[in-house]
Amino acid sequence: MFSEIERKIINGERLNRQEALFLFKSEDLHRIGELAEEVSKKINQNRVYFIVNRHINPTNICVNRCRFCAFSRSKGEPDAYEMSIDEIIKNLREAKQSLDYLSEVHIVSGLHPDWQFEHYLDIIQQIKKEFPSIGVKAFTAVEVDYFSRISGLSIEETLIRLKEAGVDIMPGGGAEIFNSDVRAKICPEKISGERWLEIIKTAHSLGIKTNATMLYGHVESYEDRVDHLLRLRELQDETGGFIAFIPLSYQPENTQIKVPYPSGIDDLKTIAISRLVLDNIPHIKAYWIMLGEKLAQLALLFGADCLEGTVIEEKIAHAAGARSKKGNTIEELVYLIKEVGKIPVERDSFYNIKRTF
Repeated sequence: MFSEIERKIINGERLNRQEALFLFKSEDLHRIGELAEEVSKKINQNRVYFIVNRHINPTNICVNRCRFCAFSRSKGEPDAYEMSIDEIIKNLREAKQSLDYLSEVHIVSGLHPDWQFEHYLDIIQQIKKEFPSIGVKAFTAVEVDYFSRISGLSIEETLIRLKEAGVDIMPGGGAEIFNSDVRAKICPEKISGERWLEIIKTAHSLGIKTNATMLYGHVESYEDRVDHLLRLRELQDETGGFIAFIPLSYQPENTQIKVPYPSGIDDLKTIAISRLVLDNIPHIKAYWIMLGEKLAQLALLFGADCLEGTVIEEKIAHAAGARSKKGNTIEELVYLIKEVGKIPVERDSFYNIKRTF
C-alpha cells in the first residue's frame, strides 16, 4: 500500500481513511516523514513561521472538570486565580516592553461560574483600546458555547458580539478527539465533537478564521485520530476557514488519566500524517510547548511549518507537566529554524509575512 500512497502524494491526490490508518500503523517513520516534508515544501516552500505573541489565561476557575486537564480549579481552592483586566493589560505592556512589540495576544480561559459574557467582551475591548494594532486570538469553541448559554444568545449572535469587540481569530482548542466514546472518558462535561464542529462552522460563516487541534496520546485509538482528521478536512472543504492545525501531545502529569507521555516517534508520525491527510489546511504547527524545543525543531523536517511563537508564559500545558520552557525569544526561534535548513519567517495572526530572516 505504501507505493500507492506515495503515488497519490506525488500526484496531489487525496488519501482515504484506509491509507491514513495504514500510515499510523506503519513503522517506516522516515518514509512517512519524507513524504510529509515534500508536501510541506509544496505548500510553504522552505519557510517556517513564528509569531511574536503573549499567551494570557485570565482564570483557571472552571465549571468543567475534564479528566485530562491539570489547569482547572474550583472557586476557593488555594491555587485558583482570576486576573483583573488591569492585570491583563499590565502583563501585555510588560511583554511588549521586553520584546519591543507584540503581534498577537492568545487568550484561553476557564469557564468562570460568576463572570458574565460582558466581562469577557470587556477584556477584549480593553485590549484593543490599549493595543489597537495587536491581533487578538481568543476563546475556543467550548468557551463560545459557554458564553452562549450564560448570555441567552445564539451561537451566531455570540460570535458576532465577540467579533465586534475585537476578536480577530479563534484558537482551535477544545476539539480533543471527536469520537463520543473517547470524550465520555476524558471530558464528559465538555461539548460534543459535533457541537465543536458546528460552532467552528458558524465562526467561519461569519468570516472568523480559526485554528484546529487534536489532543492525542491518551485513550484514543489510531482509528479515532484518523476520523478526527477526516472530519476536519471535510469541514475545511466546506468553509475554508481553518488556517492552521495543531496536534497536541498529551501531557499526563497532575491529571486523572495516567498514561506515559507520547513517544517522540508518535509525535513525529502524528505531525507527518496530519500534513499528508489535511491537504486543504495550509499550516501544521509544531507546538514546542508540548513537544519540547528540540523535538519541535525536528518536526520541521516531518511536515510542520510553524513553531508557534514567543508565548512568554504558558500555563495550561505546564500545569500538566510540559517539560519545555514557558516562553521563548525571537532569537531562539530563528536559531531553531535555521539549524534545520529552513527560512525563519515572522508572521501575523493570519500568516501574512512581517519579515524574513
